[in-house]
Amino acid sequence: MTGLVTIYGGSGFLGRYITRRMAQQGWRVRVACRRPEEALFVRTYGVVGQVEPVLCNIRDDNSVRAALTGAEVVINCVGVLAEQGRNTFQAVQAEGPERIARLAAEAGVARMVHVSAIGADAESESGYSRSKAEGEAGVLRHMPQAVILRPSVLFGAEDGFFNRFAAMAQFSPVVPLVGADTRFQPVHVDDAAHAAEIAAEGRAAPGVYELGGPDVHSFRELITQMLHIIRRRRIVLGLPFGIGRLMASVGRVVQMLSLGLVRAPITADQVADLRRDNIVSTRAKGFADLGINPRAMESVLPDYLWRFRPSGQYLAIKESARNLRHH
Repeated sequence: MTGLVTIYGGSGFLGRYITRRMAQQGWRVRVACRRPEEALFVRTYGVVGQVEPVLCNIRDDNSVRAALTGAEVVINCVGVLAEQGRNTFQAVQAEGPERIARLAAEAGVARMVHVSAIGADAESESGYSRSKAEGEAGVLRHMPQAVILRPSVLFGAEDGFFNRFAAMAQFSPVVPLVGADTRFQPVHVDDAAHAAEIAAEGRAAPGVYELGGPDVHSFRELITQMLHIIRRRRIVLGLPFGIGRLMASVGRVVQMLSLGLVRAPITADQVADLRRDNIVSTRAKGFADLGINPRAMESVLPDYLWRFRPSGQYLAIKESARNLRHH
């Protein structure tokens, strides 16, 4: 095995793919996460003792310092889509990355990779996007040679995007969308992890890389494509942003009254973010600069969305039998 890499958030959706890749490259991997007892599955990504989950709270200096002790490289992929309790955008996405970079610099860590998001903008009306920009600036203050990755919406077997809408379409005749015409450039989670691996190993020039897949689609087109894959006919209903803001306000009140037991279906920040296209800039470095040819959605989505079909895994057999009868 080569050196030690600490991956903050290494058991999350993107983090586990980065963890697996770093282990396959022979690194010892320390997975820093809030609930290590729920992250024991990462141990199976390497040989005995190669991958170890450890307790870490990125809001705390001592916790972050302990997790990076002895590390040659640190990777941060901690993020939250909605604020909850003390895990605010400011604490997790602005202060957290800067804390990791500051302590990594003090400890003499050689390289840092930070996962941000397309749309990171200090002037955004969205607190999510502002905190992402603040986190990037904080990282570069202490680790100016860091690599910052900004992926578009991630898809993959455990994603919270296509799985969520496919689950909704199983029961609802209507799929409502705020920002139906907003464009996305979905990127496969393992392609984003591949970019992080290349950067962590020092094979990428410092700077910001915007990561998008080969196809650009509107939100409506993505859901229509998903419905075709799961063989369900549903009405895709575009909602005005005003309705989205109203839904967010009502959802916030319901969430507060239920003490968090009922989660808001959409937040005011998400409505604000949906006003802007989530696609890579023509000026930014990207997958091509890393030598990665990103995968198309059509080649991956059927592999994990089949379970939302009316007959699940058996639908293909039924369709095949129907074709035989016609002959």
